[in-house]
Amino acid sequence: MDVTVVGSGDAFGAGGRFQTCIAVGTRILVDCGATSLTALRQQDFDPNEIRTVVVTHLHGDHFGGLPFLILDGQFRRRTEDLTVFGPPGTSERLATAMETLYPGSSQVQRRFQVHVVDHVDRHPQEVDDVRITPFEVRHASGAPAYAVQLQTSGGSLAYSGDTEWTDALFDAADGVDLFLCEGYSPAPIRWHLDLEALTRHRDSFTCRKLVLTHLSQSALTADLSAWQVAYDGLRVLL
Repeated sequence: MDVTVVGSGDAFGAGGRFQTCIAVGTRILVDCGATSLTALRQQDFDPNEIRTVVVTHLHGDHFGGLPFLILDGQFRRRTEDLTVFGPPGTSERLATAMETLYPGSSQVQRRFQVHVVDHVDRHPQEVDDVRITPFEVRHASGAPAYAVQLQTSGGSLAYSGDTEWTDALFDAADGVDLFLCEGYSPAPIRWHLDLEALTRHRDSFTCRKLVLTHLSQSALTADLSAWQVAYDGLRVLL
């Protein structure tokens, strides 16, 4: 498994980082924040090669790039279908976002289809030999929020998404090769993971490697010497 942290930032571009976007090979994205098309092109990914997007929750810095990914495919004559796995309500929220940004765009007939599949807590689904399992977490976004685990014959990845501390993270990260984990704040903050909580629970994780991502400006300026921290373009071969 070849994992690239295309975007490692928070919603507000702290540290000049792109919003959340994680590439698994060249065909799968985990989250697709509003800045993701720019980040993908900067890092020499072809958006038309993306076949699957796994969305953790319905905030703009995690799914707001989907309208641009779809329209880019339309204008560049994409023919391969796109499948989006996301929280219940993703189809409606995506259509609303497209209509808000580009009125009429959600109704256009394209050369490819966009298939939306709802997450079901702890129910795995498979696509292209990848098993995708969502774990419901604690983050207010107008719909359930999830951590996700991806398993392939070549390696395994988990991503926390955005969440307060919850023991569900132990299950999502259980035994995986790489756990990309939100480290949003040095101190407790509602709806997000903080470094104090992660420090308390760190030794209980069974993942092989834990890497922080989605850091706010205050977290980026904290003492991070005890942690491995993702950056835009970080590539990990599992």
